[in-house]
Amino acid sequence: MRKRLSIMPTMPDKSEKTVTPDDRVKLKPIMGVRPGVYLACVYGLVLLIILFFIFLYPALSNPGSVIVVKSEPWGAAVLVDGVYREAAPCEVFVSPGKHKLELRLPGFVPAQTEIETGKRLFASLFFPLKKEISQKLKSNDPVGAFINEAEDYAAWSFTGESGAAYQVPTSLSEGAYRLGPYAADPALRRSMEDTIASSSRFAVSRAGLRDLVRAKTLLDNQGLSPSPLSLLGSAEDIIGFLNDNPQAALWLGELLTGEAKSALTASAWYKEASQNQESPPSRVRSPGNDSVQIRGLAFRMVQGGPSILGANFPPDTTVDAFYISREPISPAAWQAFTEQEPKWKKENLDALIKEGLVKEGYLENIPDAPYSGVSGISWHAAAAFCRWLNYSLPIQLASASYEVHLPTEAEWEYAAALGAIEYGDFWEWCEEPYVPLSFLSVPKDAPQFSPERPVRGGSWRNAQGSVDSETRGSLPPSFCSPFVSARPVIVLKRNVP
Repeated sequence: MRKRLSIMPTMPDKSEKTVTPDDRVKLKPIMGVRPGVYLACVYGLVLLIILFFIFLYPALSNPGSVIVVKSEPWGAAVLVDGVYREAAPCEVFVSPGKHKLELRLPGFVPAQTEIETGKRLFASLFFPLKKEISQKLKSNDPVGAFINEAEDYAAWSFTGESGAAYQVPTSLSEGAYRLGPYAADPALRRSMEDTIASSSRFAVSRAGLRDLVRAKTLLDNQGLSPSPLSLLGSAEDIIGFLNDNPQAALWLGELLTGEAKSALTASAWYKEASQNQESPPSRVRSPGNDSVQIRGLAFRMVQGGPSILGANFPPDTTVDAFYISREPISPAAWQAFTEQEPKWKKENLDALIKEGLVKEGYLENIPDAPYSGVSGISWHAAAAFCRWLNYSLPIQLASASYEVHLPTEAEWEYAAALGAIEYGDFWEWCEEPYVPLSFLSVPKDAPQFSPERPVRGGSWRNAQGSVDSETRGSLPPSFCSPFVSARPVIVLKRNVP
């Protein structure tokens, strides 16, 4: 069967566009110049402009050179013409001409030098003109500089463990690195080792413990990376320190984790320390009967001794006989003080705050609170009251080298444990700088540093039974609160740390 052929014409697809010669774009000559010639010129000009901005413009718009600054030890602040730029090692860009370059590092003598810089015209963006400056810094007081680092380490210990919000700086080990070379001098090394021993009492976090151990190993190797031999020496010293402080087992038990903690808590050393802490202290002494009245304050004599101090103190801590006020500072005694020392009146609050002696809340109290003493006293104000009270000291005590102070923590706890005082109305200031791990013994002449002072006793707002004679707290010495006061003691003359 034959197919039928369609005689209908095929309709073109309107969606398809047919290009004809008349639709093409043709460039016309310009002033007789053919398109191929002037397009090449345009492209070449664009390329020249791009190359100009890449290789020449940076040097024309911002001429200068790069100074590569290195310092030994590293970390020095780099100042150019008195303006801080970065910390060495670093690279800083300076304009052409003469400049004053200065390196500063806490505890070290600043190093200054005059530099003259030029510029590079071509490709300065990629290959800037560079000049290298290397400077070795010296310290006139390496021990004092190391103590400054230890003070910073102590201050950070009050912030707790590192976390997402902040990282505790490695102040102590950085100080050991920077000042370690001076440990080659035996006398300076002993002083620095005493500083590390004092710093151990602020290692209350894992980060703090790591920084402490790292500082010890760096100092033993004079600021250099430890060798196997120096590590053995450091480990021997650390073991000796722990052996001299049996209660350190409990301290490490709180900081270590994982297998290290399991091994420690299973040791006889840890078990013995735990048993000793659970044993109640013996009370073999009693308060004396002698009493002294000064400015309306009644002082009671307390016999000294070591037997009743709790776990807050090294086992060999002793307390000499002293007199302690039965009550916190009374309103009458404080009024007499401010009449003779008007600087400490409440109306001078702004001036006292400006001097850093008090904070807001100075001498404030809570109406109808169940106490009668003066509240809102800063540590500085309480210490000033004690100095003033010396002028009223009975002649027989003054001639016997006694004077008025705030109590040490040991004196306060000793008197409280004996029942020589009643406490609980206020938190009460103590004299010495606060150290979290006060049970760790350190060399007698080791430096004391802490940003806070101890408070003891608890206030009437604390829950009943939550505070006892061994409960400790701490506050900045300028802090004021209606829950904080003080009571003075009369003791043999001593230096206030």
